[in-house]
Amino acid sequence: MSWWKRDKPSVQTPAADRTVRTEGLWVKCDECRQIIFKNDLEKNHQVCPKCGFHFKIEARARLELLFDGPFEEFDKELRSTDPLEFVDSKPYKARLKQMQSSSGLSDAVISAHGKLDGRDVNICALELRFIGGSMGSVMGEKITRAIERSIAHREPFIIISASGGARMQEGAASLMQMAKISAALMRLDEVHVPFISLLTDPTTGGVTASFAMLGDINIAEPGALIGFAGPRVIEQTIRQKLPDGFQTSEFLLKHGFLDAVVPRGELKAFLSRSLDFFVDRA
Repeated sequence: MSWWKRDKPSVQTPAADRTVRTEGLWVKCDECRQIIFKNDLEKNHQVCPKCGFHFKIEARARLELLFDGPFEEFDKELRSTDPLEFVDSKPYKARLKQMQSSSGLSDAVISAHGKLDGRDVNICALELRFIGGSMGSVMGEKITRAIERSIAHREPFIIISASGGARMQEGAASLMQMAKISAALMRLDEVHVPFISLLTDPTTGGVTASFAMLGDINIAEPGALIGFAGPRVIEQTIRQKLPDGFQTSEFLLKHGFLDAVVPRGELKAFLSRSLDFFVDRA
């Protein structure tokens, strides 16, 4: 006979509900191919704890990493007007609207003011998700205004670059921003206010050919791709095989184009020491 008697019929849990769901909890490193727990990656500032590979992060995350606390944003209302009525696979206006909706930004740069280790600084951080971080008229205006605020208040200025270069949808209006920002940086230099340029992966095209390489100190994150033209274009032009590691931040440091390569977790401390150096000698 049965020793136990069920008063109620058993309820079978569906197989799908009995499965432990791990989707989104793990990330594979692009460099060492190891599987990383997502929480560990976030705690390490999106740097692989196994091999040190630096994942791309958003502009706002970079600002939160460097500022001591809350920061003030400027010129959020500025938006491109599509002066050329440009159309490629879709109208430029439609592309802008899509990017603004998905990123929550008006354009590919955040201009902010806050404190870095207690010191007032202005920082412009480029957003790669917004049309590849490309430089258009709005980016040029926002960066120029940030430089002018640094001049007016004699506060250090930092640019964090992550860009594919000039924005082709704005044509010559985009290329003009190279000269516009460079002229503003010259005025900043004339009043002896420091400018530090941080180059991240990738920094290419007209951004590299202008403000990204004009810092009093030019630094980069490990493994960042930095250059003007792409390696395939260069090889086809000069008809030579490029050296291993060409256009990486370590290659540029070795050949004198950068002052330092700084891991993400050490950036804030490095920037603070660098600004102390400038202030002590001002």
